Amino acid sequence: MLVDSSILAFFSAATIVVHALGIAHAAHAVMNVRSSRGAIAWSISLITFPWLALPLYWILGRTKFHGYAEALRSVYHQHYQFVRQTYLEITKFQVAVSAKLVPLQLLAEACTGIPFTSGNNAKLLINGQETFAAMLSAIASANSYILLQSYIIVNDQIGNQFKDALIAKAQQGVQIYLLYDEIGSSKLPRSYISSLQKNNIQVSAFHTTKGRGNRFQLNFRNHRKILVVDGEIAFIGGLNIGDEYLGKHRRLSPWRDTHLMLQGPTVQSLQGTFLQDWYWATRKVIDVNWQVKPNQETDFTALIFPTGPADKLKACKLFFVNAINQAQTRLWIASPYFVPDDSTLTALKLAAMRGVDVRIILPNRPDHLFVYLCSFSYYTEMKTMDIKLYRYKHGFMHQKIILIDHDFAGVGTVNLDNRSFFLNFEVMAFIANSQFAKSVEEMLQADLAASVIVDFYEYDRKPLWFNLVVRTSRLLAPLL
Repeated sequence: MLVDSSILAFFSAATIVVHALGIAHAAHAVMNVRSSRGAIAWSISLITFPWLALPLYWILGRTKFHGYAEALRSVYHQHYQFVRQTYLEITKFQVAVSAKLVPLQLLAEACTGIPFTSGNNAKLLINGQETFAAMLSAIASANSYILLQSYIIVNDQIGNQFKDALIAKAQQGVQIYLLYDEIGSSKLPRSYISSLQKNNIQVSAFHTTKGRGNRFQLNFRNHRKILVVDGEIAFIGGLNIGDEYLGKHRRLSPWRDTHLMLQGPTVQSLQGTFLQDWYWATRKVIDVNWQVKPNQETDFTALIFPTGPADKLKACKLFFVNAINQAQTRLWIASPYFVPDDSTLTALKLAAMRGVDVRIILPNRPDHLFVYLCSFSYYTEMKTMDIKLYRYKHGFMHQKIILIDHDFAGVGTVNLDNRSFFLNFEVMAFIANSQFAKSVEEMLQADLAASVIVDFYEYDRKPLWFNLVVRTSRLLAPLL
């Protein structure tokens, strides 16, 4: 059967166009993809298999989030005097740090403009029961406003407890703003949001696909978890809002996680992070309390460090690599995922080589199989170094903690993987205080007691099919 010449001409023209687009996008990948290996992989795929590679590149190929920084610059210019006054209010509490932390202070100010401040209190909240009780108590105490942001909100028992608590405060005249990530909270029903909106609660998705160049991208997430009440108390950490964080997940229970309750200048710094995200999502500016209320009981030096794919510099990776390089005696990290890039892995190796006690705690039970498998691919590189890797055995561990020496610790939303370092909007609280570091040490010692140390040579004894799957998952590391 003869093929209609017009159909043949159409497919010929389409083939030429698609291959031309593949070559053009390959050039774009060479110029923009952050790693040479990623650029090579994308460019070869786009030239060789453009029909498949082009849509994948549109969805997964970018690491730069467009429009966010430009939107913030615009609103800063419109409200310059107010922004300046707010910044000066926070910097009244700027504090000099030890010589070891000066590089981190300079990096933080260059990337975010947020300084280390004094007059802070920080309290660890261990696991869901303690965390949610403290958050709901803070919500119940609100007099003026509540800012709540979560990557995941679930329409379950604890999700409805939060909904009911917010509605009760809204009915008392408290202004409430709720921000969620539409991919993380993709299962949240419209009825949940509508019931909040009917009670005059402002609700918005973050809109990671809004803006020039972002429309088809599924790579970006807003992974932040923030609660600010009246500008006087704030929360940050690993817990989303869902029953699984209370240990009610059938396969992953019990659930191990950590949150942080803050008071002092860090509250204003953290609410500034929320307001930036809110402005991106809604183009609205919220009237909040910027008067800093230093804590009278403790005087912790602390820093709020927000990062994301809109940063001019790769701030998250730079800060973590720099922090690892400052470790002199101890470096303990707890993370649910271990997919470090080359520079982070090198920093860990160098720390171990200079005699630092490097311990990394990972879950033994996976929630994301490819990420879990990928972590095995680093065993070969770590077994020649004195890096101790532990697998947490008592359920699933989801906390994000870093402890450096005896006077510096971080709690927040950053995982030790490429997604947190390059693709997600994240936020960490870093506390430079020996008393707080001691409390983190005691918490992690309990986690280590519930863990088993990894025999790196175990990987060599695994069957060939397992090694092949692990190495294949390593190829997906930039997306994990």
